[in-house]
Amino acid sequence: MFKENNQHQQENLLNSTYWMDQSIVNKLSKTWAPFFYEDVFCKIDEKPFAVLYSDLGRNNFPVNILLSLEYIKHMFGYSDDELIENYYFNYLINYALGIRTLGERNLAERTLYEFRERVYTYALNHPGEDDLIFKQFLNLTEGFIAKAGISTKEQRMDSTMIMPNIKKAGRLSLAFDVLSKVVNLIPEELITEPLKKVLEPKFKTETLYKIKTTDTSSKLEKILNLCGQAINICKNVEALQNKDAIKVATRFLLEQAEYNTTTGYYKAKTKESIASDSLQSAYEKDATFRKKSGKSQSGYVVNIAETCCKDNDTQFTTDYKLEQNIKSDVDIAKERISELKQTTECSDLYTDGGYYSKDVIDIGIENEITVHFTDMTGKAPNEEKLPVTSFEYDETTGEILSCPGKQKPEYSSIKNGQVVAHFNKNCCNGCLLRDKCGMKEQKKSNVVRFSQKSIEAATQRVTIKINIKENTSKRAGIEGTNSALKRGYGLGKLRVRGQSKCSVVTGLIITAHNFVKFAKHMLKIAKKTVEFSEPSINTSIFQ
Repeated sequence: MFKENNQHQQENLLNSTYWMDQSIVNKLSKTWAPFFYEDVFCKIDEKPFAVLYSDLGRNNFPVNILLSLEYIKHMFGYSDDELIENYYFNYLINYALGIRTLGERNLAERTLYEFRERVYTYALNHPGEDDLIFKQFLNLTEGFIAKAGISTKEQRMDSTMIMPNIKKAGRLSLAFDVLSKVVNLIPEELITEPLKKVLEPKFKTETLYKIKTTDTSSKLEKILNLCGQAINICKNVEALQNKDAIKVATRFLLEQAEYNTTTGYYKAKTKESIASDSLQSAYEKDATFRKKSGKSQSGYVVNIAETCCKDNDTQFTTDYKLEQNIKSDVDIAKERISELKQTTECSDLYTDGGYYSKDVIDIGIENEITVHFTDMTGKAPNEEKLPVTSFEYDETTGEILSCPGKQKPEYSSIKNGQVVAHFNKNCCNGCLLRDKCGMKEQKKSNVVRFSQKSIEAATQRVTIKINIKENTSKRAGIEGTNSALKRGYGLGKLRVRGQSKCSVVTGLIITAHNFVKFAKHMLKIAKKTVEFSEPSINTSIFQ
């Protein structure tokens, strides 16, 4: 049964700080723990987590303690054993959790694991409905930003690829993993002799390791057909029909092979015909395959936004979203810009060229956000031709007012996404630019025709070129944030599998990262306060 934890608000006569030497109390006040207690632990909203518990039974272990421990785990890179040990014996962590006496509250490892499982299961069963971890991220980050006096008007956005807890396997190894999982489900009395050999260590060695390059195709097709046999056996056993291993194997065969109804034999598809959203691991059904910047990876993409105002003493991540890595930056940006406006005061957003799209610009305008790009994807215009921006356009209608030679058209119009202008033939006679302006001679007049998209893209290229130095400077810092999250907090290779679990852990990591930056910022301010006030530290700023 769910119950909020308010016990930490009550005075405890056995509070360890009452018996500490004052110099030790002062040192405690200069650590991260008081900030965590006040700005994380006390600000966690436990009520949304009530959905994880039934209305019957004993009261739950406090959610604010369990969630705080998850943040602390990622702050310090603890294993679960190290986390539990520090919970019992590290007074800083106890203080951060509102526990003032060591050993005051017992915590079984199973309690921690069950809390995670409840959060994972809820995220899996309610995709996009009510993200408990994202809500806490927004709530805590809002507090960090307000207390640190950070401006959110200018922000930057970037995406980075991450991997779940899977190994990078080739088709043959993946096929073996899928096959072995299915074969292990088959009752002993139904398993055939060829399938029995799959469970022998010798089969794996000969299939994956003692193999010539020329034999790979035949070995793959052998496994695919064994997989088909195993699935057919399992389909006739009612208790096995809904097993995940059967579903994964069926999906794998559809993606990797073609079935010949005449021969009753599976033939492997070519690599080029396999979709990027195909199965990447027998143990991870959500991960997808993508090549980005010359690197290939199986997994997910995390899109983050963070503040970037130069007047800010530190910057905080304000938004994140984990998606399958085949989802483009443009599609993610179209969804996140409106969210960013709802949760922050963003007015300027800096991104790289991968986010460029007219739709992104338009959604930005709808939300009163100017999107700045450091580059653009797509082919650059032919330098031998005059750019379409050398023509003058009506700011209201978009029609052509004059050509690069300052000649006005007889008439101009816009139809089906095309801007068309007709010029008197005499205007072009003797013009030195006529071979470069894109003009086409017709019987009655000379015609210039451009698509509206090409005009918009060319205009954007000019804007980018003018502001390239400032835009690049403001966006560059987010690369360091991505690196810190991946190398310092383990975001690059997560210890969990499945999109819902990866999304939960990503949220915990990013929130922990925000708090570390917040604590450093506040401790820096506290140090300055001490230097310009009384010689003894003013502990009230930590209360």
